[in-house]
Amino acid sequence: MIIEIDGYGHNIRLSGKKCSERQLREMYRQTKTMVVDIKDFPDVFCRLHRFDRIQYSNDMNIDFVLDTDTDHIYTPS
Repeated sequence: MIIEIDGYGHNIRLSGKKCSERQLREMYRQTKTMVVDIKDFPDVFCRLHRFDRIQYSNDMNIDFVLDTDTDHIYTPS
């Protein structure tokens, strides 16, 4: 599963075990409560949920986008 974390100061792609949108929302909420600086969100998310950063490529199929500016989680069209 590939997710993109989109927010002020970062646009990062992560790879990890496939999960449902509901599970991803819970993972997002859990991580958000643990970070003080939103710039730390990707690293904390990876550590907590065993995701890995991957090289950014326009050819990838993104399963979900986590927008840390608006707290919106969606499937890109």
